[in-house]
Amino acid sequence: MRSRTDKTEALLLLIRESKPMTFRQQLALTARLSFPAVVAQLSTIVMQYIDAAMVGRLGADASASIGLVSTTMWLFWGVCAAAATGFSVQVAHHVGAGEFARARAVLRQSFVATMFFSLLLAIAGISISGSLPEWLGGDAAIRRNASLYFCIFSLFLPALQLEFLAGGMLRCSGNMRIPSLLGVSMCILDVLFNFFLIFPARAWQIGGLTLPVPGMGLGVAGAALGTVLAETATAGAMVWYLCTRSKELALNRERGLFRPTRRTLRKAFRIGLPMGAEHIVICGAQILTTVIVAPLGIFAIAANSFAITAESLCYMPGYGIADAATTLVGQSIGAGRYGLTRRFARITVAAGMAVMGLMGVVMYAAAPWIIGAMTPDIEIRSLGVMALRVEAFAEPMFAAAIVAYGVFVGAGDTSVPCLMNFGSIWAVRLTLAALLAPSMGLKGVWVAMCIELCFRGILFLWRLERGRWIKKME
Repeated sequence: MRSRTDKTEALLLLIRESKPMTFRQQLALTARLSFPAVVAQLSTIVMQYIDAAMVGRLGADASASIGLVSTTMWLFWGVCAAAATGFSVQVAHHVGAGEFARARAVLRQSFVATMFFSLLLAIAGISISGSLPEWLGGDAAIRRNASLYFCIFSLFLPALQLEFLAGGMLRCSGNMRIPSLLGVSMCILDVLFNFFLIFPARAWQIGGLTLPVPGMGLGVAGAALGTVLAETATAGAMVWYLCTRSKELALNRERGLFRPTRRTLRKAFRIGLPMGAEHIVICGAQILTTVIVAPLGIFAIAANSFAITAESLCYMPGYGIADAATTLVGQSIGAGRYGLTRRFARITVAAGMAVMGLMGVVMYAAAPWIIGAMTPDIEIRSLGVMALRVEAFAEPMFAAAIVAYGVFVGAGDTSVPCLMNFGSIWAVRLTLAALLAPSMGLKGVWVAMCIELCFRGILFLWRLERGRWIKKME
């Protein structure tokens, strides 16, 4: 593992020192950064998959209660991620230029700014948690659990923000290995916490022995607590490593001010604000989709939630490669190497399309087993399998949009991609979903999603090839 890390650092130095790179070296660096980033992304979604599978054993109502608020949770997740990215992209540019003292200065300031922001976000989330399920049109039978789940999630938003910030900083400095390893450990912790928190005390029969198994029997609340406790432990470990062990960013090497400067905040707003607005727009559309699905019944809500979670197993590799693209493009631009920037953009987008295309084939074939692992209910399984198989056809173009967006983020160009996502989702997906759902049910919602993702992928590929996102930074 150490040898692999040394080779990755050697390749990154070629960017920072403006040395020539062969195509083979570019491919190797892309693979070395993408693989651990993909593992980190997959561990996150596997954690959600495990939550869904464990809660699914409690019945359709429990699953629907989480599914009802999941899109609103993604909105808060996305805004936290945008706040972290506003600072981490600046760090990528400074690291690419060899300006490590300035990178550490941005890091110090980011802790204060993002913690203040996440505290405000947590207060907002707790405040609306009681009314949110009713606003979303949820059945009265699932509102209490949905509200409780969202309230616990909101309470721990500062820990989630720290995890996003520390992970983003490490990745933008070129360290994909530690976030990957800690992501896997978070998944393991989540399983352990859920095992004891969700289910009541019970006895296992093993051979002729009866083994007592402790449990708190908290149900949906236990699933929320298991997740946030795993995230909190991971955030603590990641911040410790970032501040004490990172070669580029460790803060114990020098003293500096933590108070954010106007210049750093202005850049963070320029990068992060469009991303935050985009996440609000996208998640607002997802929330509206939930409102469209809610009248279709509890089974449709649960199946929609399971299908979204299961599909994440397919598209999260794309987000991992997008993280690598952000790092490669950010450091290349910081080093002033615009030709190399374009080459890394094309390599990462092509890799994402290939990987997610293959994952789409697997998802189509394995849909019955994927959904079946999360719920024993036959009707929910049938609807979930249908949704996954419709969506499988959109995966290559979805990858193009995901990874190209990571390229644009690395360049600090987020405003236009935000508008592209806004137009595509609201004008195409929601319009089609509203038209098709009354006659086709849940299938109509997923057909609309498939068409929109293909359209969005074409739109992002077109902008990537035009190259104006590079000229903007020159």
